[in-house]
Amino acid sequence: MLAIVLALASAIGYGGSDFAAGLASRRAGVIQVTLLASAVSALIVAAALPFAASRPPGAAALAWGAAAGLGGTLGAFALYLGFRHAAFSVAGPLSAVGAAGFSVLAGLLFGERPTALALTGIVLALPAIVGVSASAASGTAGASGTARGSGTAGGRPAAGVMLGLIAGACFALLFIGLNRAGPGSGLWPVAAAAVAEVAAALAAAVATRNLRLPGARPRVLAAITGATGASGTILYFLATHDGFLAVTAVLTSLYPAVTIVLARAMLGERLTALRLAGLTLAGACVALIAVGGAG
Repeated sequence: MLAIVLALASAIGYGGSDFAAGLASRRAGVIQVTLLASAVSALIVAAALPFAASRPPGAAALAWGAAAGLGGTLGAFALYLGFRHAAFSVAGPLSAVGAAGFSVLAGLLFGERPTALALTGIVLALPAIVGVSASAASGTAGASGTARGSGTAGGRPAAGVMLGLIAGACFALLFIGLNRAGPGSGLWPVAAAAVAEVAAALAAAVATRNLRLPGARPRVLAAITGATGASGTILYFLATHDGFLAVTAVLTSLYPAVTIVLARAMLGERLTALRLAGLTLAGACVALIAVGGAG
């Protein structure tokens, strides 16, 4: 049960991060927001590190953590490009479902065997993710723990579909990498992920000559993005070592539901039939997984 609570708390962190990043990216460049959010996230993880670093990290744990961070940042950039070629309602759901689906497959390959009820919840979670992700199209967009962007669809939907799937695979690497890093090194794998995210975002900023800080308001929003994203990553890391990867990754991938609720409460966005259906199905999935057990 603890894994379920932590995974849902992680989804809240990621959903809040998405919401703040979507607002920030309306007023500043995606790379600017991503770089600042990644830096703040790294600072948050560094502050938490002394409280959960019981022993020196192993090389394998750090490598998995770095791979996870690189996957998160590359997934975010792939998703941004997908938004330029296809509607949010195409690229966004594909990335979220891809992250959950690839993670479930990895968990099964690693020998995890959730109960029948939990598996039913996992299967039903995929269309629930589609519903809540697609409803984010009008405002903010979902991705991983770093900054997410918003944009307009272009004229190459096939490219948008492909980039959405690539983003999902990269986000799955984030989930799988943190899971495989293991709990024996405290939060060091999360720290390695944060460093990799900053390095990737900095490389993108240097390559595009986009090292400027965003304006005052998007700067605050980017900082909120980084802080909530860091909390989401830490909570997921704890969850995935207390339960099955196949369960915790799927529950964490329900983060778009949080973004939708925030958009409704703070921006007055309508709850369409698709949104309500997705949120309702998501609740049913959580109930099934809770009854079936997290592993």
